[in-house]
This record gives sequence, structure tokens and C-alpha cells, in this order.
Amino acid sequence: MSQPTSLEAVQKTSFADMHCSIGRTLEVVGHWWSPLIVRDVHLGLHRFDDIAGNLGISRNLLTRRLDDLVAAGILERRRYQDRPSRYEYHLAEAGRDLVPVLMAMMAWGDKWQTPPGGPPALLVHDACGQEFTPRVCCSECGAEITAGTVTARSGPGAAAGPGTRLLGGRVHRT
Repeated sequence: MSQPTSLEAVQKTSFADMHCSIGRTLEVVGHWWSPLIVRDVHLGLHRFDDIAGNLGISRNLLTRRLDDLVAAGILERRRYQDRPSRYEYHLAEAGRDLVPVLMAMMAWGDKWQTPPGGPPALLVHDACGQEFTPRVCCSECGAEITAGTVTARSGPGAAAGPGTRLLGGRVHRT
């Protein structure tokens, strides 16, 4: 039996029972490779070998991440060959809803972690044909959201517990 690598030896903390939407989201998509796999599927890589080749990820690890993303409802497996059985991976509804989150991460990375030479990809809005930078906006008034323009209040699922500090019914900014 082989020894686990240093990453496999580290025990992962579970956020599944946390009363925090961010923690619970990280439980599903917080593995290092998962957002990159979702990105690749969104960009049109649907077959295992294409995803593995693009990411340079081991086949064992990619298999585990794909299985996790399918189980979480982020990806769907679709058979494209019977003998032997082979599958393509496509975004499920939850995966399609995750894409704008990845675009927001991309915008942050373009601003704060830009590779030499500038952003590696540019986004073009299909409806207007213009390049754009993703931003988070209020669903009610359309104003841009920043860390300084939002106050979080406890919601119907709020509970005192790991990962959530509710003080006087309100979450305080730092």
C-alpha cells in the first residue's frame, strides 16, 4: 500500500453542518481543482481526457472531483459512447448558476493577481458585444455592491453555531 501524499494526509475540515452559506458552498466547490473543472466545462471541454490534459491534473484526482461535482448537482454526466462506456460532463443548473461567481473571482484575480502580460482572458457580453468586467450589483436597484455598502442581517436560517457570529441579530463588518 502506498503512502498518502502530503495533501492527502491533511484531514479536510467539513463545513457541511455550518450555518453559513459560504461555508456550505465551500463544502461543495472548495476543493482546489473544482472551480477550474467547472470553468473548463463552461468553456467547452466536456470529455475527461480534454479536461485532464488542459489542467494537467492526475486521472485519479480528476475522477474524484468529477464524481463530487456530479453528486453535488454541479455537473451532469452524459453518455456519448457505449462500448466502452464514456461520458461527457455538462453544467447542471447549479453549475450554470456558479459561472457568474467564477467570473467575479476572475475579475478579482485580474485586479489583484494579474499574470505577467495582463489578464489571460477577456469576457464579452453576447447581448451587446462589449468586453466587460464582472461586478456584483444589487438585485433591487442595480447599484454596485462593495464591502462598505452592505450590512448583513440574520436570515430565516440563521443559528448560533460554528462559523457564524451573530451579535444582536446583526453580523458586524470588520
